[in-house]
Amino acid sequence: MSEIGTRLACFELWGGNRSADHPIELPGLAGWVYSQPLEGAAGGGDVHYLSVCSKGMISRVALADVAGHGSRASSIAENLRHVLQRHTDNWDQSALMRELNEAFALETVESQFATAAVLGFYLETAELLFSSAGHPPPLWYRAQENSWELLQDKTPLAVEIEGLPLGLIPGTTYSQTAVRLGARDLLVLYTDGIIEADSSRRQLGSEGLLDLARRLTTESPFEVSRALVSGVQAFRGDVPPHDDETLLVLQHVR
Repeated sequence: MSEIGTRLACFELWGGNRSADHPIELPGLAGWVYSQPLEGAAGGGDVHYLSVCSKGMISRVALADVAGHGSRASSIAENLRHVLQRHTDNWDQSALMRELNEAFALETVESQFATAAVLGFYLETAELLFSSAGHPPPLWYRAQENSWELLQDKTPLAVEIEGLPLGLIPGTTYSQTAVRLGARDLLVLYTDGIIEADSSRRQLGSEGLLDLARRLTTESPFEVSRALVSGVQAFRGDVPPHDDETLLVLQHVR
């Protein structure tokens, strides 16, 4: 497996809803994208996009999980691309989340749009904005404390950013929360296909994925991705996957 990353130029938007298994590079972040649509070449309902803007100072990562596969899911992926492109250069992502809310509200009858998580990373201060539209919470490895936890909007580690509206975003049920990443910290975004992996008795769940993370080494996004995918497969055993599966692992490298 090649570890030469996809390096994004300013205002470039990269991603989609197809199969992926390779590294990516954003200013201050190294990462690995693993995405396996259930229907393979037809494309899936897991949609991921990454972008860089403001002279390389701001990076954004979005992961959405929509119902359906094939051409319908691809249409939703393109809709998400347009929304993100319009807000590529904005550090404040509350307007982006409002527009995302409105855009997918128009699609709910046919697509039953499910969930989305959006992260914004500011290189100069290592501040991370995160917003969730009902998406499972990311995993956060804090390297200095050598500890894993779920990254949620009620985190006691939230920080204030002058001039930036944090908390509940008007017109939506979404919130905008900020934390500060430390050197070598890791973030893991994932979709329901990962945590709804079935053994013969139960589903893995976010807490189960967190437990898997606590047992692995944290040398690189590639190793974390491989270990988590292997752990999910071992948990599932002979039970076949029943949904698209996506993991997005990011590490603060500054």
